[in-house]
This record gives sequence, structure tokens and C-alpha cells, in this order.
Amino acid sequence: MNQRTEKPPVEGAPSRAPQPDPPSRPAVLGLLLGIILATLDGTIVGTALPTIVGDLGGLDHFSWVVTAYLLTTAVSTPVWGKLGDLYGRKGSYLTSIAVFLAGSVLCGLAQDMGQLIAFRALQGLGAGGLFVGALSLIGTLLPPAQAGRSQSMIGVMLPAAMIGGPLLGGFLTDRLDWRWVFYVNVPVGAAALLLVGLLVHVRGERVTARVDYAGAALLTAGILALTLLGTWGGSAYGWLSPQITGLALLAALALAAFVRVERRAPEPVIPPRLFRDRNFTLAQALSFLAGAAMMAAATYLPQYMQFVHGTSSTRSGLLLLPLMLGMMGAQLFIGRAVGNGGGYRGYPIAGAAVAVAGALALLTLGVDTPTAAASALTLVLGVGLGCLMQPSLLITMNSAEPRDMGAASGTTTLLRTIGGSLGVAVLGSVHASRVTDALTDRLGTDGARLAGGREPTPAALRELPEPVRDAFRAGVTGGLHGVMAGTAALCALAFAAALLIREVPLRSRAGAPDPSAAD
Repeated sequence: MNQRTEKPPVEGAPSRAPQPDPPSRPAVLGLLLGIILATLDGTIVGTALPTIVGDLGGLDHFSWVVTAYLLTTAVSTPVWGKLGDLYGRKGSYLTSIAVFLAGSVLCGLAQDMGQLIAFRALQGLGAGGLFVGALSLIGTLLPPAQAGRSQSMIGVMLPAAMIGGPLLGGFLTDRLDWRWVFYVNVPVGAAALLLVGLLVHVRGERVTARVDYAGAALLTAGILALTLLGTWGGSAYGWLSPQITGLALLAALALAAFVRVERRAPEPVIPPRLFRDRNFTLAQALSFLAGAAMMAAATYLPQYMQFVHGTSSTRSGLLLLPLMLGMMGAQLFIGRAVGNGGGYRGYPIAGAAVAVAGALALLTLGVDTPTAAASALTLVLGVGLGCLMQPSLLITMNSAEPRDMGAASGTTTLLRTIGGSLGVAVLGSVHASRVTDALTDRLGTDGARLAGGREPTPAALRELPEPVRDAFRAGVTGGLHGVMAGTAALCALAFAAALLIREVPLRSRAGAPDPSAAD
């Protein structure tokens, strides 16, 4: 195993390369602003979509406003990470912000749905470099022993944006215009450009290297197929349909070819050497599983709140505050504890166990469970997921060599994204099946036709007869139980992976600049 220990300097040995200048607080803020942009824009558009469709038309294609952004973000993330490793992380990060802002302005100027979808794809290309660029720069400028607090702030932003995005999108659409959902990115992005451009300094030499175009193309094809499979599986097409089977086959072939190409490429997009480190591999497994569990909970708990308790979309998001606050609190605590010299191995083990208990606790939710009690029960799951996500970032940064910091950041971000997409898709199929079964059991085949593989809106449900409403509430509750059982299984797998992690001392020095970490 590629285990690393800190060795004291030997007298008379050559001095190490100079350490990068530690970033100031405004510089770190500039890096974190990019993460705010990338995370917020993945959720802010949802509440504005009905208004956008009313203005631009294109109802049949409106879902691609979200899908195009997520696709290009996932595809470009590892590529941005590798470009930063080769040609300079600061320059790569600033370029990604510029591309993101250009896409944002064009989205605000779109005159029809086709233009909006195309510009959202451009915006997603830039967004792919925001998260990985900030992570890799933090990993370059700060040693893992000091980066915990900054990374804990990143962990806080993820759940905050999941709630804040829809709320901000609805506010801007109601009070100003839906185009401001995109224009609001400009001042934030401009501040990030200014702060990072002026205050972040990374030493290093530029290098000339051949980009792994074949690997990038195969990875793009594999991610594209996986994302479409997760988006369409069980909804637009059945899981055993030719379309979904073909996508699964394409993903398997493309990713298998990608692994083969990466083993031979001089500068692979995702270097296989990263996975020779046991802790790095386990951290990626934790990132994948935690992403799947988090997105499943954040997607299907609001449906339970809306359909069973009759809450509005905004209030159902607010009722998830205990879940999000649990995640935030756990990550802030771990960041501070590790920053003060504490160990990290125990947190993912305890976090996975707590997450299993939290998911199982949510199996007690019923049709008659008080809303406040249902909301409070989500806290336990949130604390557990927070204890999984923060250590996975720390372990990733500590396990990667300085030259691979961008690729490592891109890998963990990519796996969390894919985990979330596939987790929502697979557990969503379980949810839909349970709803349909409940309607069939209570209402016969007419109830099954009512579901039609799709759920009615909360407003439409209120117009249906009382027996149908009761059956549907029971079905949604049963569907949530299926999702939570799957979430508990995912967290149990995370517990097994966490047990294998070894407590390798965190580096107390930031990685010395090497040619591939050029600014």
C-alpha cells in the first residue's frame, strides 16, 4: 500500500522546494465563491422553470434545462482537474469561472428553449471546473492538517445550496424576472475572479504535455451514458427497455476502454496510480455512497412532506433543515477537530453507523406522523452523512501527491455526482414501484392506471376523491420506506469501507510545487 509518513529533514540534505504562500482569508473566500456558484446553480433553476416555459415555450424539452447542465458539469469535471495539474490550477480555475459567467449571461439573454438548453450546457462546462479548481488549489496551498476547516466550509455549502437554491430561485422569479436567476451569478463570479486573480499565488513552472484526448473522450461517453441511464431509467423508459440496456452496455464498454487507455497514457485524465493508495480508493467509495444516500434523502423526503402532509414546496424544503443542519454541524466539528490535531479515522466509521440508524429511524414515518416529528427525525441521518463526507475529502487530499491534486479533486467530485445520480434513479424506481403497488392493492387496476408510472402533483392530488388520496399517501409513505431501506444499505456498505481505512498522519506541509502544478 502507498502509505506515507512524515520524515524529519536530514542534516546536509538538499532543501525542499519553497512552500506556496499561505492564502489569506479573502483569497480562500474567492475559492469558496466558485463552489457556491457551482452548487447553487444546480438547484436554483428548478423553481423558475414553470415561468421560463411560460415565457419561452418548449414544454416537451424543459427538463433538459437541468439535464444539460448536469451532464456537461459531470463530463468536464475530471478534465478541468487534469488541465489544472498540467497547465496551472489557478489559470484553469479562473478560466472555468469565465466560461461559467459567459454561459450565465447567455442564458439570461436566451430567446427560446433551444438557446437556453445550449447555453446551460456551456454554463455546465464552466461549472465543472469550479468545484475541482477550488479543491485542488486549497489542497495545493494548505497541507491537509490545516485544510480541514476550509474543506468543512465546503461541506456546509453543499447542503445549504440544496435548500437555498430553490428558495432564491423562487424569490428572484417572483420579485424580479426569471432571467435574474442567471444574472445573479455575474457579481458573485466577478468577485471570485478578482479575489483569486489578485490574492492567490501558486509557484511553479509551466510544462508542455500532451492532453489525453482518447481518455477524455471515453470518459465523456461513459459518464454521458451513465447520466442518461440515471435520468431516463424507470421514468422515460423501463429498466429492461432496449434504450436503457443499450445505455448500460455503452457505459460498461466505454469505461472499460477508458481504464485500458489510462494505463498507457503518459498523462492520464484520472491517473491509475491514485488508486494504488488504499485510503484514496476507500475515500472514493465513501464519496460515491454518501452522494447516493444524500441525494436520495434530499429528493424523496420532500415528496413525503408534500404529498402526505400537504406542505408547499418551499415549506417542505424548510422541513429538511434538521437534515442539512446535521450535515453542516458534523462537518464543521470534524474540520475544527482535525485542524487542532485530532485523528480522522473514527469519524467515517461512526458516521456510517449513525447514518444507518438515521435511515432506519425514518422507516417509522407513517401517514399520521406529526410533521414536526418527521422533520426532527431527519437530523440523525444528516449527522451521519456529514461524518462521511468531510473525512472523504480530507483523505483524498492527504493521499494524492501534489502533482495529482487536481485529478484527485476531480475524481472525488465526479464519483459523488455519479453516486447521487444513480442513487436517485435506482431508489426512485423502488419508490415508484411501491406507490403503484399500493394503489393497485387499494384501488385495483384503476389505481395502477392512475399512477401511470408517474405521480400527480400535490395540487392535483387535492382534487381527487378521498379514497384515492388515502391510497396515494399510503403509497408515497411506502415508497419512502423503500428509499430509506436502500439508504440504510448504502450506509452499511460505507461502514464496511470505513473499517478498512488506516490512520495515516496528515501532511503538515503543503505539497511542494512540481512542474505539473504550475500556476
